[in-house]
Amino acid sequence: MALTNKIGVIGAGKMAGALVKGWVRSGVLKPEQIMTSVPAQDKALLEPMVKLGCIPTHHNQEAAEFADTLILGVKPNILPKVATSIKYKDGDSQLLVSLAAGIGINKLIQMFGESHRIARVMPNTAVQVEAGATVYCTSSSATLSDANVVDKLFSSVGKCWRIGEEHIDAVTGISGSGPAYMYLILEAITEEGVRQGLSPDLAGQLAAQTMLGASTMALNRHPALLRAEVTSPGGSTAEGIRNLEKGGLRYILMEGVAAAADRYKQIGVILNYKYI
Repeated sequence: MALTNKIGVIGAGKMAGALVKGWVRSGVLKPEQIMTSVPAQDKALLEPMVKLGCIPTHHNQEAAEFADTLILGVKPNILPKVATSIKYKDGDSQLLVSLAAGIGINKLIQMFGESHRIARVMPNTAVQVEAGATVYCTSSSATLSDANVVDKLFSSVGKCWRIGEEHIDAVTGISGSGPAYMYLILEAITEEGVRQGLSPDLAGQLAAQTMLGASTMALNRHPALLRAEVTSPGGSTAEGIRNLEKGGLRYILMEGVAAAADRYKQIGVILNYKYI
């Protein structure tokens, strides 16, 4: 179901640009419902948005006045500048959706004002192919309608879950950093396929398609059950699993998720202290 909201997007980098393209392609928004803003020196970033039919501007204030929902698609260090570039009338209330990593809801309220409803959103890079994994949390002032807007926008480019802000760090270790883990696994499987005599292209395609199929099935069933179905006693898969477990694959992956989550927590503390 399409949204009727007017959406302002501040920033047009890879993530913001991918989201706008995905929203238009999915039909959740029409191009004329979207106004995108970047500084004049970055006008080239707006060209793909203009080709889609979105409304361009170099003035954040114009995007803010246009929008029912304002997407903050800039890096954390740019947020304070964005906040000072936007002036609201007393009593104005608007849904602000922040994509900036590490900046908590309380800091966003301090930057932009207590009258605003806030959604803090963490998508991952797969929104570029409309297969993203996105989580979001909201301020206490945000309404059910606000949550529905966020859910519809980000469900149109993948899957979306609402969580408590206290879980943001853990999510980063899984879906935020997770694509990099998957790519590393694909690299390793592909390299061994080549060593076994396959062409790099065939080995890579087989590895990627296998991961795609396995992950699709795991959306609906527990991976342990699916693994058991593939693993015949004494068979080649069982031998492969035995060696992966012997090498500590499970432990290493768990440690990777934990390390990424811990690092994100540290970065969040620094950013929330620094930018206010």
